[in-house]
Amino acid sequence: MTRRFLLLLALCLSLTDCAPPPASYAYSPMVTKRRSTLKDNLMKLLPAVQQTEQPAAEEAQWIADTAYKAAAGISRINDSHFPGWAGNALINAHLQDRGLCWHYQHDMFRELRRRPLHYFRIGCCVRDVAAPSEHNCVYVAAKNDPWPKAWVLDAWMWNGRLKVDDARELNPRRWKDLPEICSTQQLYYPEGHQFPIEHWSILRDVNGEYMGYWMDETKQSAQYRRMSDNIRRGQEEHPGSPTNY
Repeated sequence: MTRRFLLLLALCLSLTDCAPPPASYAYSPMVTKRRSTLKDNLMKLLPAVQQTEQPAAEEAQWIADTAYKAAAGISRINDSHFPGWAGNALINAHLQDRGLCWHYQHDMFRELRRRPLHYFRIGCCVRDVAAPSEHNCVYVAAKNDPWPKAWVLDAWMWNGRLKVDDARELNPRRWKDLPEICSTQQLYYPEGHQFPIEHWSILRDVNGEYMGYWMDETKQSAQYRRMSDNIRRGQEEHPGSPTNY
């Protein structure tokens, strides 16, 4: 794609309201109902004996609430006004800084690791791995259940307005589990961590390559400076809390 085409695409998309959702979005009647529905669907993943346990219900509710709130919060930090593939095109052309689907995947994984889970687990999945249509998400499954008995959480497609899918209804030839991503990301974000929502585990370094945030080449990059600025701003905007939701 040429730069001129991408700028025209951005102009066209600007005619629609694709802005990140406000902080109030996750508390609207519509989303409050969706949070309750997700909690109920998560509970149905559990063995029958656990479905009546109050701690399990509380954990499912926390996951559902956090998923919708975090999706919106992540989008506000990315500050992307172009959802989905349009945003990807701009990022890959270096016209937009942040907001690829795997960015959202890593960020959602980080947010859902803020609390140790006893009944559920957070996983990562991908559609069409290594293809132009590759799409990365997180999912929630019962603690001991394998993929695809899970619910897929997609914060990227609608720019912070969470999209939820039953993994059992997705095409098994296209969608796969990604345990290797979890293995890496859980090293950055252990259960119960206190990293701020503005923290990114993988950033573009000074050469435009994606590397870990601790690398010297990364610490000298514009994206690292943006992350640092975001963290400082976040400390002022939500003092005493690592999140903006």
